[in-house]
Amino acid sequence: MAQRISYLRNDTLPTIKPGYPGNKLFGSEFANGEELFEPSFANVLKWQLSTNPQKEEKKADTWAPTVVDCTAAFSATEDMLVWLGHSCFLLRAAGVSLLFDPVLFSSLGLRHRHALPCPPEAIRSIDYLLLSHGHRDHLDEQSIKLLATHNPQMQVLSSLRMGPLLRGMAPGLPVQEAGWWQQYDLGPNSPLEITYLPAAHWHRRGLLDMNRVLWGSFMLRVHDKLIYFAGDTAYADHFEQIEQRFGPIDIALMPIGAYKPAYMMAKSHVNPHEAAKAVNVLRAGHVVPMHYGTFSLADEPASEPLRELTKVAAGGMLRGELHAPAVGEVLRWQEWE
Repeated sequence: MAQRISYLRNDTLPTIKPGYPGNKLFGSEFANGEELFEPSFANVLKWQLSTNPQKEEKKADTWAPTVVDCTAAFSATEDMLVWLGHSCFLLRAAGVSLLFDPVLFSSLGLRHRHALPCPPEAIRSIDYLLLSHGHRDHLDEQSIKLLATHNPQMQVLSSLRMGPLLRGMAPGLPVQEAGWWQQYDLGPNSPLEITYLPAAHWHRRGLLDMNRVLWGSFMLRVHDKLIYFAGDTAYADHFEQIEQRFGPIDIALMPIGAYKPAYMMAKSHVNPHEAAKAVNVLRAGHVVPMHYGTFSLADEPASEPLRELTKVAAGGMLRGELHAPAVGEVLRWQEWE
């Protein structure tokens, strides 16, 4: 029997794309635009039973990002961008502190390959917690509980149907749920404008919640700058749609890792060459890579994603300037031209 098609959005938030009806649902499952995507169990089984052709290379590759202490960043007041590992960033913009996709602790199947650049308890004074989607390498229950305790003023900006999931972790944590192309309500005096945008991905945390919670990306406008956080995504036409709506992006925080084998990963993640294509389409002036080096999620060796992206940049095929910081390094993004 065919699944019922419907559309969902948050009617209390403005939708910036004219005529957009909301996110398409096949029954209770969110789609990637018009198409439903469910990762194939057969592909998972094939991956688990096959031999990685780079197995020995991966085993020998012990590279990990350099880590520098950034504890002082959380008590500072100046604007900055700090990579905390994987897809987690501290961004301070116009004096507002934002934290993206924090996974501060190791868990089963997700062991950090490098140290956190500060004690988890030091992460304070966060105004907004931005959660792109619900996968465990982006949304960690222990991290949410700690952050909610130490940041009582913090609000969460996330996706449709994320609220119930978070309330099971930290009851009382205020959550704004947005669909794609919807703008969050930050109050009339906010110096920021934040919009939830598409990504080509999927959701699952348990046995019965396939695609029940939406996934996506974020665009931040602060003063005259546009900062894009791509979340987790495959390469798709949403990059062209975002560029058409917003024009050239100043800074793109773009994933580059967890892409092998392609039959398993290509519909979930971009590889370094696809990441470069995406930021070129976005006409990004500056590129900060993420989603590499922290966890072992796929078959490529640890150092390969950044090495490949660096080659692309060195060959003149990356439109924007590449910034590959150490974990914990403070980037003065507001000074970038």
